Amino acid sequence: MIALDTNVVVRFLVRDDELQAEQARTRLKQAEEKRERLLIPLLVVLETIWVLESAYEKTRAEILDAIRALRQMSVLEFEASEVLERLLADGSEYGADLADILIAHSARAAGCESGITFDRKAAKLPFFTLLK
Repeated sequence: MIALDTNVVVRFLVRDDELQAEQARTRLKQAEEKRERLLIPLLVVLETIWVLESAYEKTRAEILDAIRALRQMSVLEFEASEVLERLLADGSEYGADLADILIAHSARAAGCESGITFDRKAAKLPFFTLLK
């Protein structure tokens, strides 16, 4: 299996560089034709969220929709798929950053019962406690 890096995912989604966007689209199409699966690691999802928010000023809804669209592509496989399902379910419910929601669900899936943070916004999630 081959993994995709964040820049490939972002180019495919945003199409800010037409040449690279087309290269990404072509590679995904090739994988589809070969019935090949491409992996999107959880860290790539986290980094994609950050890039879409900070560099492209995408809204929470736009980012969640982009992740949902990627998950519908049969050629893509996601690391920790159940964690992403929880992110998509909770992403609109909580006011915390999407990255913090993803971190909380990832840590919970790894067996953690809670987390500590200095981030007041993240501490509003049921998983985190504010460290004072």
